Amino acid sequence: MNIFVGSLPFSIEEADLRESFEAYGTVDSVKIITDKFTGRSKGFGFVEMTNDEEALKAIAELNGATVQGRAIVVNKSEPKPEGERRSFNNNSRGGDSRGGYGGGGGNSRGGGSRGGY
Repeated sequence: MNIFVGSLPFSIEEADLRESFEAYGTVDSVKIITDKFTGRSKGFGFVEMTNDEEALKAIAELNGATVQGRAIVVNKSEPKPEGERRSFNNNSRGGDSRGGYGGGGGNSRGGGSRGGY
């Protein structure tokens, strides 16, 4: 079972998180999500446990527990439906009030007064 863990202290390390969950059973993996530019923790992560019964017990007992002075949030991770995922790789120009994509510039090879290539 994949478990979401939120409100983590920014200083917690994956080994510390693994240790907290291993008290309830076998932990397959631990991943604290970090900012790709700074490498700093985003304050949440995921723990994967094979045994659902152990995972549910960990969720029940660790949700609201205090870790390094912060009350953490622990629950079953549910994948977002495909329609709710945010896409950062689209070509729409949203609120662009110029009415188009702009233009000009670039190496368009052709046109101009020199006859192109």
